[in-house]
Amino acid sequence: MNMPKISSRFSLFLLLLIISTLTIIPYLGLTNFHTKGEPREAIVAVSMLQNDNWILPVNNGSDIAYKPPFFHWCIAALSLPTGEVTEFTSRLPSALAVIIMSAMCFLFFAKRSRNDIAFLSALLLLSGFEVHRAAMASRVDMVLTCFIVLALLQLYRWWEHHLRGIPVWAILFMSIATLTKGPVGIILPCAVIGVFLLLQKVSLWKTIYKVLPLALFACILPLAWYYAAYLQGGNTFLQLVIEENFGRFLGKMSYESHEQPVIYYFYITLAGWLPWSLLVLMSLFVLKYKKPQGTVKQYWNRFKEYIAHMDRMRLFSLLAIVIIFVFYCIPKSKRSVYILPIYPFIAYFLAEYMLYLLKQKPQVWRVFSIIIASVGALLLVILLLVKSGIADRYHEILPADMAYYMTALSESWNIVSIISGIFIIFLIYDIYKSKRYLTYNNRYIYSVVALFFGIQLMLDASTLPIILNAKSMKPFADKVIAEVPEGKIYSYVSTPMLHFFIINFYTQDRVVEFERETPQAGYLLVGEHDFNYIREKYGEEYTFTPTLRSDRKGNDVKDFVLLLDFQKRDSAED
Repeated sequence: MNMPKISSRFSLFLLLLIISTLTIIPYLGLTNFHTKGEPREAIVAVSMLQNDNWILPVNNGSDIAYKPPFFHWCIAALSLPTGEVTEFTSRLPSALAVIIMSAMCFLFFAKRSRNDIAFLSALLLLSGFEVHRAAMASRVDMVLTCFIVLALLQLYRWWEHHLRGIPVWAILFMSIATLTKGPVGIILPCAVIGVFLLLQKVSLWKTIYKVLPLALFACILPLAWYYAAYLQGGNTFLQLVIEENFGRFLGKMSYESHEQPVIYYFYITLAGWLPWSLLVLMSLFVLKYKKPQGTVKQYWNRFKEYIAHMDRMRLFSLLAIVIIFVFYCIPKSKRSVYILPIYPFIAYFLAEYMLYLLKQKPQVWRVFSIIIASVGALLLVILLLVKSGIADRYHEILPADMAYYMTALSESWNIVSIISGIFIIFLIYDIYKSKRYLTYNNRYIYSVVALFFGIQLMLDASTLPIILNAKSMKPFADKVIAEVPEGKIYSYVSTPMLHFFIINFYTQDRVVEFERETPQAGYLLVGEHDFNYIREKYGEEYTFTPTLRSDRKGNDVKDFVLLLDFQKRDSAED
């Protein structure tokens, strides 16, 4: 019997799925929550499951979610089999989103270009610092990015089919993106395809006629949720929607919102593409530059000619990068994760450029590979010194925090650490051995990329979880749970919109605001600095007895956290 032939593209697709799954999924639950952002999102799913309210659940005592609910629906749905929201289930939507996005981008670029460029671009996308970090986090940004990118790919396919019919998948993906973080899920894909159509000599009126209905259709599902949420939340919900979408864009937020200058996105994109952006920067010193000739008008005409004859897929990718980048430069509020949708398209051009450097400027690759190999070797040496106990004698001369993390890191090697270490050593040797032949095939590139995956694996599987868990407030949350196993736990934080997010997550959303409820008795969570205010304002009304004090400053309030047993004085006298 003849076995079906597996195409090279299909084989690479399966290999990509295996690589992306094995380098992300197993390590999602190893790290406890150690920032305020992740538990703030995860607790929304907790409240959905606890209260069976999947429209507008209330958490942290009185908060409604700042973002639409699709991401939280995903967490809650993935948590249903076990009945509990965990670090793993809360990060799983982001991980699945990056795996799906990289796989679909590979198929998209492979069909319209070359398999090797598409495969390399997917590997670069998965391993770049910013994308990898977002894929491992319980935040909405990677899910939003996935559906914006999928919508863009579907809109391009729609153009390839001469704008016939209705691109149902594109509309659905834009709807889901909007249900993840707001109207940008519709605005950005429509803006990119609109400008692209105009550059394809499609008239302005036909462009509007074709694109506007897509935007309107994509609004149907989100509007259904917004209406249902308004029925529950009323004007409070409406004001939050206006502030989060329009206030953020116009720089008129009622709270600090990551305000940065325009140049921020230039250097943060370079940082987000580490280590591959380092290769690009290094190559700038070996390229040959021509002296500018001609007038500005001549350069402009040449640029227009280049755009007119540019490959359509590459032009679409370039437009996606430029339009999304410029769009996010307009608001005062800027964060590195906002521009994640440009990363898959940058990855394609980066893969092209890396293959060009391999053939034309191999010396850059030699130096770059030495740097990556040195990083891998240095990581292994540091881990050997720390885990063997040799570094213990230097604890006294190290800063307190560094000594604390080194102590946490000095655990025995686990199986993943050993495999990763062997993998790194093998690849360093392979890169050294094949340096003479690097221009003959692409193996050298893949060896360097694989080496960096090995470094990431070592960090994600055994190094960073130990360090970050030592930083987390989970051990203190466990002590709070032991002290207060059931019932409400009251809290006070002077900073607006800030809560004890980590402790609230691990106590299953039992933390509520003290001043909102003014109870007769109970337990109060408060930072040491904020307790001065509580003691001054309520000292005559309540008695406060210290019960617990955190041994490290909290991840949320950046202060030592107290758990106080309190009681109203008149109740105590009775």
